[in-house]
Amino acid sequence: MILKGNRHEDLRGIITYNNEFDASLIKRIYTIENHSTEFVRGWQGHKIEQRWFACMKGQFEISVIVVDDFEHPSKDLKISKYILSSETLTYLHINAGCLTAIQSLEEGSKLLVLADYGVGEIEDEYRFELDYFKQNNNF
Repeated sequence: MILKGNRHEDLRGIITYNNEFDASLIKRIYTIENHSTEFVRGWQGHKIEQRWFACMKGQFEISVIVVDDFEHPSKDLKISKYILSSETLTYLHINAGCLTAIQSLEEGSKLLVLADYGVGEIEDEYRFELDYFKQNNNF
């Protein structure tokens, strides 16, 4: 789900903001900076945890799959793609039960990640090779 942010510019500078985002569930914050625009970080996801992504610098493409079975997911699951830009503080909410693949579209891009569980609080990390869902992706 997209939580659309906004931007205001005047003589003093620029403010990007998101009045729709409720941060009350957040327990952990980190950033991702891929080393190149060719690299795709994925597929990784969580059965229980949620994530929220916002682009702090540059631009990212986030690919999302809703998983049918985390032990043996179908290889033909639908992939939805979202573009996040630092122009507005738009958040992409990744529900529990999803996998993501993350690619920066500009050199030096920086992605803010918010999570609703702390490190080590639960064991809930699932990873699949990038070509596992090959028939549906363009990586």
